[in-house]
Amino acid sequence: MSSFKRKTPSGRATLPQGTRLSPFSTSTVITSTGIPSLDDILGGGLPLSCSLAVLAPDHHSAYGELVQKYFVAQGLASGQKVCIIHDEPLRFARECIWMPGSTPSTPAQSSTAEDADDERASQHDDKIKIAWRYEQMKKFQTTVSSNSLNDDLCMTFDLTCRIPNAVLDAVRQSAQLNLIDIEELLSNSTNSQAVRICIPALGSPHWGDIQPSTVLTLLHGLRRILHRYPNACASLTLAPHICTDTWGGPGWIQKVGWLTDAAISMSAFGANPSLASLFPSHHGILQILTLPAPHTILPASDKYSTLRGLSSAAGTMGGSGENNLAFKCMRKRLIFETLHLDLEGGVTERRTTPSSNAIALDTGMMHETTSAAILATEGRKGSLATVEVELEYAKELMIDASARAVADAAADRSPGAAKSKKSKKKVAFHSERPDLYDF
Repeated sequence: MSSFKRKTPSGRATLPQGTRLSPFSTSTVITSTGIPSLDDILGGGLPLSCSLAVLAPDHHSAYGELVQKYFVAQGLASGQKVCIIHDEPLRFARECIWMPGSTPSTPAQSSTAEDADDERASQHDDKIKIAWRYEQMKKFQTTVSSNSLNDDLCMTFDLTCRIPNAVLDAVRQSAQLNLIDIEELLSNSTNSQAVRICIPALGSPHWGDIQPSTVLTLLHGLRRILHRYPNACASLTLAPHICTDTWGGPGWIQKVGWLTDAAISMSAFGANPSLASLFPSHHGILQILTLPAPHTILPASDKYSTLRGLSSAAGTMGGSGENNLAFKCMRKRLIFETLHLDLEGGVTERRTTPSSNAIALDTGMMHETTSAAILATEGRKGSLATVEVELEYAKELMIDASARAVADAAADRSPGAAKSKKSKKKVAFHSERPDLYDF
């Protein structure tokens, strides 16, 4: 009796180093960006033959460049070829971060107190005792940990460390790090080794007087080259002054997203002090413009991303309910996480006295109750109805004095009679056809 076995492709080529198959499609090979939380947002990692554009419109920060340094460091650490297109590519490579244990960039030793703060900010203390009814519940997490991913796919880097010079000399001699033309690099590479192309600060002054049409042509040409070579991927950042529609015209950001396989925007709070005070534990908001979807119709991020929250909310909320995302740069790492308010509506410390905002809110509510009748007399029509609540003490003021005297006299004549029943509270809904409801 013969048994049925599932047909599996035999003789599959070995995957390049530092890559793995996508959980969404077996025909898609993905690699890590060096940031576990960003890999989660992309659906497990950046697929090969795809490009990632990072927009950082803030002139006072360099978060987009930091993502590029993670991208380069991950490629060198995983044994992949890296090509940096920059006016000073060697200087950019020397400033890239590296794994913990290497020589720090500054002679000062790391503070144990700062390390402890980072650990408390990123992990939950298992020794904390909570109520027994909550012990079986899953811990609240705002980001994904590096332990949940494969260590061979995404390395652990430290922002306080730099790539050692010995490593740079070794990767340059072995042609792992190239500072040459893209076409020459890809034509000399084989399918057994992945290639990373890094373009930091596209449109910066060293590019000259660049026009929007030139940037779009470059993005389209890069995407066309990547589709010809399935073992290559690219990551690029745009200069801050070209990350807004005011530079390229209406719809400029959408055009950038159309000409790249994946695009995100990192808007820092540095230019908006009100947002910085409202979210003191974050440094900016992350906006997803485009997600990679090679060989598929829907992106893998819609199903496999934990931070976006679509997979858990799709069944109950009809596909809506996507989480708001933010980023923060800690002492040793950059992470992306869900955006949430702190305790007391954004204030991290507990108040013991009413704040000025609360007093202003109370006075504002008093003005709103007095202006309800004014809005009704200004001719506002439609489905909006003005609700007027008549309280018991206000009802007594409207009783005629003569009627009250008659009621008092009747009560004096019959002392044993039952007390008069109190009038019920009434709510009047004034609209085109007013009705009166008793409660």
